[in-house]
Amino acid sequence: MGYEALIDEALTTPFEGWDFSVFGDRVTCDGTLPWDYERLARDHLARSSALLDLGTGGGEFLSSLTPLPPRTAATEAHPPNLPLARARLEPLGVEVAEDTRSFPDASFDLIINRHESYDPHELHRLLTPGGTFLTQQVGGRDLEEINTTLAAPPHEDRSWNLDQASTDLNVTWSREGTFTTTFHDIGALVLFLRVISWQVPDFDIHTYEPRLRALHESMRHGHPLRATAHRFALLATR
Repeated sequence: MGYEALIDEALTTPFEGWDFSVFGDRVTCDGTLPWDYERLARDHLARSSALLDLGTGGGEFLSSLTPLPPRTAATEAHPPNLPLARARLEPLGVEVAEDTRSFPDASFDLIINRHESYDPHELHRLLTPGGTFLTQQVGGRDLEEINTTLAAPPHEDRSWNLDQASTDLNVTWSREGTFTTTFHDIGALVLFLRVISWQVPDFDIHTYEPRLRALHESMRHGHPLRATAHRFALLATR
């Protein structure tokens, strides 16, 4: 495909929830993290009677963890994802809310969170005594090679890291890791930036067209864009 066709496809491809299978092999990841978030979630789920999933997206991950604890709830603040999450999770008995304000104090013995912001004081309010918080986070310098290549401003939360994320939490375990994400064509990159709009907040096809066209030519000649993904995870107890 030529540049215009790839861009048009990127701007019109439907995307719902957090289902990244739409990228296929156009975006690949090399390397593994030194932990398995799903395994950690399942291990703690087995001992939980009341679970909250913060930032559930379209409920894709939470629904894969069945059977769920007797009391399970989720939040999703992104308006397009909320009806998707409710359609997927409510038949499983999961209450889905926009935020945590409606949940009483000490409601959950386990809170999980993959790539969602959180307030430590709200975690303390929601967790039962001895309850557990598990999170995997995207570091503030994640995929910063994209910004550099496009001559775009750095990520607004560039300082977000494990130390900052641990503030005001009783952390019992933590890890950091990186892997390489490769974008194989310009359409895949533009679709990614459309979905992950906070990577380059001012992203616009016309503003960045010279850089995008140059990158397209480089990719077309066998030089995909490689960027370093940064993740960290932690467990904390109340």
